[in-house]
Amino acid sequence: MQLKFQYSIIAILGILNANFLMAQQEQSSSGEGEGYKKRVLENTEIDFLSSYYSQDGDNAAVSGGKGTEELTDFTPTIVVSIPLNADDVLTIDAGVSAYTSASSSNINPFDGSGQADPFTASSGASKGDTWANINGTYSHSSDNRNTIWTANASVASEYDYFSVGFGGSFTKLFNEKNTELTLHTKIYLDTWKPIYPIELRPFGENGAGLNDGLFQRNSITGNPDYNPRFTEFADKGRNSYAFGLNFSQILSERLQGSVALDLVSQNGLLSTPFQRVYFADVADSFIQNFQLADAIEQLPDTRFKIAVGGRLNYYLNETFVLRGYYRYYNDDWGIQSHTASLEVPIKLGSKFTLYPSYRYYTQTAADYFAGYEAHRSNEEFYTSDYDLSEFNANQFGFGVNYTDIFTNFNIWSLHLKSIDLRYLYYERNSGLNSGLVSLGINFIIP
Repeated sequence: MQLKFQYSIIAILGILNANFLMAQQEQSSSGEGEGYKKRVLENTEIDFLSSYYSQDGDNAAVSGGKGTEELTDFTPTIVVSIPLNADDVLTIDAGVSAYTSASSSNINPFDGSGQADPFTASSGASKGDTWANINGTYSHSSDNRNTIWTANASVASEYDYFSVGFGGSFTKLFNEKNTELTLHTKIYLDTWKPIYPIELRPFGENGAGLNDGLFQRNSITGNPDYNPRFTEFADKGRNSYAFGLNFSQILSERLQGSVALDLVSQNGLLSTPFQRVYFADVADSFIQNFQLADAIEQLPDTRFKIAVGGRLNYYLNETFVLRGYYRYYNDDWGIQSHTASLEVPIKLGSKFTLYPSYRYYTQTAADYFAGYEAHRSNEEFYTSDYDLSEFNANQFGFGVNYTDIFTNFNIWSLHLKSIDLRYLYYERNSGLNSGLVSLGINFIIP
């Protein structure tokens, strides 16, 4: 579930980051006159961000690769950037993600009033949850604005996990600010509270046996000798270590390019405890219309990822800009992917800009993936999560940005700087489709 609603968070924060970095570059590269040092950020800025995400599909990992993937998520976020002095900026962002999920409701499909079925959402407590996050970043720029370093820390919490993150970055500008090099790192230390499918949960304080209350209330059809392969996870931690390098260069008056390298190493509990797996060589057992798990997802406890990408922006004229992007990704689970996208900002006068965009994505399947009842019980690792399957995806987007050049519109002491509204439609050839609407409103406090 986390991957689905984090998609909306990344999208709205992408709006903020683009606007903030653009403003920072403009302010730091202009007006370094004698006896005067221009502030990195002139005034306190407040961003109100929100997004609404909706998806549907028929390959839910919670029910072993089949069943409804219907999910909705609403994510409000507030970001405050405070200039502490001419050189230093403190940014604090906090947000929540409230979602309802038909597939996660089937962690316990028997707590509703109707018949349990993988294509029907249960009305029980597991149908929704709330994710909360707070992040703080401190940024310092040198007097000549050619050196920038940042430090950040974050805390995130959801019902079944808690995460602490910290990191930083170092940026150096050369060649009259035409060349920029950035090194950045981030560490996340996560702790799981494993939630298992209801039919596999132990009962009693000693944790012995399966959930006999469920089986006393319901008769098993199909194979009555239900004997799942199940052991609780001993490791409940997950650590992620990320390192990245970005290099950008202004190539001409019209052309700017950048390349990026990202490395991520993970260890610990990388399996999702509530995702079922069904084996081809094990007879099926059912309660009502719901198939009982043969096992839960088992994945290696280490993963190494590497991604290399590049951007190329070309200023065509006062109206059109072309923004191209490509990324290659590879990991030691067997996934390789290619991402290519094009965005064409269209400037309509001094206040409005349109943002049509298109992105294509393709990936190979992980070594441990197989669909519904395609695994065999003698395998060491197995998953039926279609996020790890082979698929192609298309994403179409459109956005509009309004800039209040003179910040004429005011709400109390808040002066409007910009409004950004975007819509993204995403579709996989496996059947998953989703839509995302995001809104960002940026104010300054003079």
